[in-house]
Amino acid sequence: MINIVIAEDHNSLIDGIDVFFKFEKDINIIGKVNDGLALLEFLEERNRHVNIVIIDIRMPNVDGIEATNQITAKYPHIKVIAFTMFRKRDFVNKMIAAGAKGYLLKNARLPILLEAIRAVYAGETYYDSDLPLEDESSTAEIKKEKLLTKTQNQILELIGQRMSSQEIADKLFVSKHTILTHRKNITKKLNLKGRDALLSYVLNRGYDFD
Repeated sequence: MINIVIAEDHNSLIDGIDVFFKFEKDINIIGKVNDGLALLEFLEERNRHVNIVIIDIRMPNVDGIEATNQITAKYPHIKVIAFTMFRKRDFVNKMIAAGAKGYLLKNARLPILLEAIRAVYAGETYYDSDLPLEDESSTAEIKKEKLLTKTQNQILELIGQRMSSQEIADKLFVSKHTILTHRKNITKKLNLKGRDALLSYVLNRGYDFD
């Protein structure tokens, strides 16, 4: 019997997987959680009974990458499969580095997820055939990012972590006014327009790991 825990913040997806797997005699879902912290707390009590964790990358409290890092370090017998909407190579690489043995996109059919579970449980790795072989960032985007200073790139990453300008200022030991000036300059260099354009940019470029 393959004992599985699902970590996913969309209950409708959890319910769909649960219904589908009820017909599989070798699959047993023993846990369903909605964020990374709840997953780690669950594993503290039940890790000896868990074989596979199916995990999303963006989740509240503790993201899927950090949760995977902790799981593979503390519980090497547990195999992790990422099941996510993110197909950028950067996310794939980070999950592999964290110890994930599988990576599937959420548009995969559930029989494919089942196939991945059985393969990973058997000691193999399983990666979605639709994943890019290389980073698909355009040359234009890369050139634009090279216009930014080291500090500005650091600020981009912190914006992607949903930190406010004041929180970023406190972390970098500068004034809020300095951060606001940096944000204005970053927006201008990247040719972005609109209040939420900068946040949208960093999320799409892979800076956010919530």
